[in-house]
Amino acid sequence: MTPAIITPETEGQLLWTSADLELLPDNGNRYEIINGELFVTRAPHWKHQATCINFCFELKDWSTKTGLGYVSMGAGVIFGNKDDVIPDVLWISKEKYEALIDTAGHLLGAPDIAIEVLSSGTENERRDREVKLKLYSSQGVLEYWIADWRAKQIKIYRRENGVLKLAMTLFESDTLTSPLLPEFACPLAQIFE
Repeated sequence: MTPAIITPETEGQLLWTSADLELLPDNGNRYEIINGELFVTRAPHWKHQATCINFCFELKDWSTKTGLGYVSMGAGVIFGNKDDVIPDVLWISKEKYEALIDTAGHLLGAPDIAIEVLSSGTENERRDREVKLKLYSSQGVLEYWIADWRAKQIKIYRRENGVLKLAMTLFESDTLTSPLLPEFACPLAQIFE
């Protein structure tokens, strides 16, 4: 579904902030603010959510065995007053978690890995492939995975010289690994089943 993008109509108007999110209805929509723009999306496709759950399962299993970090689905990440997002899945090391979690359960800084599963629609894809890539890059996310459950592929962006750059594209027959997750190896077929 195409998200509604609500932007100030003239330059003199105020931008959306994290405080504005508290005033929006709890109606099943997802509200995110990126660079002061409000993005509104509806509930995602079943396969989108199944892909998120599979990422969570694999990362949770690895994290439990190693004790190195935490995984969450749909957790809020507040980078600042005008950048308040909800990655589909994120992974964060124990050290970063302790430093960045607030009493409301939001992260107040970059997770190690942010994962977005593409939803259909030009604006949804633009948000994940361009807008969130820029945001995550500027805020210090170490890896950004963009999963396309329709094409059964994942684009892996890794921090290089201070920015996220495309490191590889993995397909269903490949195995997902990360230098941030020692000995983590997950066949992508398990993510896209």
